[in-house]
Amino acid sequence: MPLTDEQLEALAESESDRAEFKESLSDREKVRRTICAFANDLADRRSPGVIFVGLRNDGSCTGIIVSEEMQNIAADFRSDGSILPMVVLTPRLAQVRGCDVLAIEVEPSQAPPVRCKGVVWVRSGPTNQRATPEEERRLVERVRWHALSFDQRPVPGSTLDDLDLDLFRRTYLPSAVDPQVLEANQREDSVQLASLRLATPDGVPTYAGILVLGKDVRRWIPGAYVQFLRVDGRHLTDPILDEKRIDGPLPELMRILDELLNINIRTAVNITGQARELRKPDYPVAALRQLSRNGIMHRAYDGTNAPVRIYWFDDRLEIQSPGGPFGRVSRENFGQPGVTDYRNPQLAEAMRVLGYVQQFGYGIPEARRTLEQNGNPGIDFDVNATHVLATVRRVP
Repeated sequence: MPLTDEQLEALAESESDRAEFKESLSDREKVRRTICAFANDLADRRSPGVIFVGLRNDGSCTGIIVSEEMQNIAADFRSDGSILPMVVLTPRLAQVRGCDVLAIEVEPSQAPPVRCKGVVWVRSGPTNQRATPEEERRLVERVRWHALSFDQRPVPGSTLDDLDLDLFRRTYLPSAVDPQVLEANQREDSVQLASLRLATPDGVPTYAGILVLGKDVRRWIPGAYVQFLRVDGRHLTDPILDEKRIDGPLPELMRILDELLNINIRTAVNITGQARELRKPDYPVAALRQLSRNGIMHRAYDGTNAPVRIYWFDDRLEIQSPGGPFGRVSRENFGQPGVTDYRNPQLAEAMRVLGYVQQFGYGIPEARRTLEQNGNPGIDFDVNATHVLATVRRVP
């Protein structure tokens, strides 16, 4: 529930572990750190923290005009990928002490610790500080498993032996945690995995941990693979040119999938009157990557054993992802700019950490942009309760 005007007025009395004053949004890095600290809620207030933009340190008003652009900048802090896992924040125009301010309300995270560019920040009175190992441990132990998404829950019967810990140390950990923090705090793998929500504090991998690092992913999540089919024609009854089942931990799955997309794209070469070569692929690989990664990230992994299906025909490419719209995304608003939600927030975080996602909510708009630049028709989406089907047609 949003804070009432009276609650905002009371919080704005002075800076505290739940209130911060900012004259503007010019120093965005400090704003991100405060959002991170409020989301971690070290004091366990279980109430939102608020950044009041438009107040000086002494609490006096700066007289700023809260523009729509300023509110959009504040809203983007949630999705730009700097703060992981994604936080719940609400920027809105408010009045305190008779002046307009931008109030950015930040909800406590259900899955701490939250990191800003690999660093866990916490609130100590009215200041932000890097979390100590002990403070980080307290945050890890506070996770409330019953309130978490499927990918953040522990996998019954699994142990840390089911994870590729070498892959974790070599690939994931250096990308997820600030190098200075890693150097200063040499901790055991089990502690690091729990801190990154890939395992529980008592050493049980989460479903996200299995998806990202699992030695045998399909043993625990049978539908966690991509079925790739290349058809010599326009119908499933036509001859099959290639068929593959792609699985494994996320980095391996993504590597093989990217290779398949690249080798199946065909490029036409035209010679102009000036003897220059013009090369145009039948599909831009960037668009296919975005759509296939969206399918892997947003699909339903629980309640189904169906894979993500990529069927490549002579005239089109179909990407089908199990699970319909989720959260605030509906059949009616699917694919609209700015409308996004995350069935698998921990998997989304892992894909952002590993570089497969540049910005949350960016995939479909980027795919549409690159298809248009290449001369392909627009994407056709078939959205229903059980799956989402994206159809991309080749360049005419």
